[in-house]
Amino acid sequence: MSSVWTRRALIAVLLAALVLCGILLFKLYERYAGEDSGSADIGGPFELVNQDGKTVTEADFKGKLLLIYFGYTYCPDACPTALGVMAAALGKLDVAGERVTPILISIDPARDTPEALKDYVAAFHPRLVGLTGSEEQVAKAAKAYRAFYQKQPGATGEGYLMDHSTLIYLMDAEGKFLTYFGPQATPDEVAEAIRRYL
Repeated sequence: MSSVWTRRALIAVLLAALVLCGILLFKLYERYAGEDSGSADIGGPFELVNQDGKTVTEADFKGKLLLIYFGYTYCPDACPTALGVMAAALGKLDVAGERVTPILISIDPARDTPEALKDYVAAFHPRLVGLTGSEEQVAKAAKAYRAFYQKQPGATGEGYLMDHSTLIYLMDAEGKFLTYFGPQATPDEVAEAIRRYL
């Protein structure tokens, strides 16, 4: 009799463990599957200054898809490459590309004044928006987008370089995260992904 109850108790424990594992797996699926469907916790409110010296917030960009990149004007390679990819992708979208706003958020506000950004962004695309602000404003925006940046250790003087993440974020017309593109993404890949959300 006791062996029957022991067997039943063991089966009950195993079933409970299976149910708990199933719940855990489902929660993990929800968390990671949602990253390409707008449910990832990336993005949020910000208040920055554009290349014309005007204070803007995320609300100023509502109604359009956003391509957002965190970089800086003194960047020797990664930033020009990413901004070039963004500009080329918009060119492939033709008129539909007007429904997308490309944005560079500077991670180097000490050097990237609105004036410096104005000349820089104009070299890549006529609609590329350059955003800067105080150290605190930039840090808050970067935190919302989980963007990493720091001055290279040991850097001195004005010619320092910045270490930073190199992702391009695609946000929907309400500012919700849709997907991201890594440094290997091509203009064709970016344009094709954008088309799916236009």
